[in-house]
Amino acid sequence: MDKFIGPPSYLFYDVNGYDTPENNRCSPWYYLWLKSRWYYYAGIFGTFCRGGVLGMMGKLDPNTQTRYSNDNLHLIEKCGGRVHIAGLEHLRAREGRPTVVVSNHMSLLESGLLHSVMRGYLDYSFVVKESLQRVPFFRHVIKSIDVIPVTRKNPREDLKTMLREGKRILDSGRSMIVFPQSTRTETLEPDKFNTIGVKLARAAGVPVVPMALKTDFLANGRLVRDLGAVRPERQVCFEFAPAMEIRGNGQDEQHAIIEFINSRLTEWRRQDAERAVKR
Repeated sequence: MDKFIGPPSYLFYDVNGYDTPENNRCSPWYYLWLKSRWYYYAGIFGTFCRGGVLGMMGKLDPNTQTRYSNDNLHLIEKCGGRVHIAGLEHLRAREGRPTVVVSNHMSLLESGLLHSVMRGYLDYSFVVKESLQRVPFFRHVIKSIDVIPVTRKNPREDLKTMLREGKRILDSGRSMIVFPQSTRTETLEPDKFNTIGVKLARAAGVPVVPMALKTDFLANGRLVRDLGAVRPERQVCFEFAPAMEIRGNGQDEQHAIIEFINSRLTEWRRQDAERAVKR
């Protein structure tokens, strides 16, 4: 397979990571909005609508998706947030070959950043709730990525769908992002981190790349889950580990994935606590 050449709008070619500069400043508009969460939501909603309209017209290509995702990343920094990305060399080493990326799932934020973080090195799809295919604008965005819809009502049937359709996508030369947790959560509970990613990689004969993320910059809302608080004091982090071949039943790889994610979350929370003391 030829080396995958990502969209020209990709920000992180030939680098192993990224950190928001220390001298980064908030947008003046953020102050005019009195540091309200609604400054952030206004920006995200605008990008969301533009993407949906282009998707409806059949013009939402990977370059445009990545450019809009870049806008989402910069919006975090405009609100005073910090972005940390590491381990991109492990994605680059895949040279576009099919891969299962297995990650924790923390907030709605990651779906708006994945193109900016990853799309330069992997062409991918992922799993979404079937009900999201009926959401205005969003349904046109996810249609352009060939996502796998699941009901979340019948776990056994959902597992069959994910394995069947995920293998189809991997066999076509694309990659899959898998979030084994059943719902978004700020904590990692190993007993609720299922083995679907390892099973899919084993079935398709491709390696797994663990991805740890921390996106609690955006909280899950209490009344409306997708409208939580914005917390600039909490950094946004993505980190990738080296690819792992699945051997045997995959239990060792499953354990290694969980250990990697847990270790990174522990370290990032320690860093957040240190910054809070210095404020």
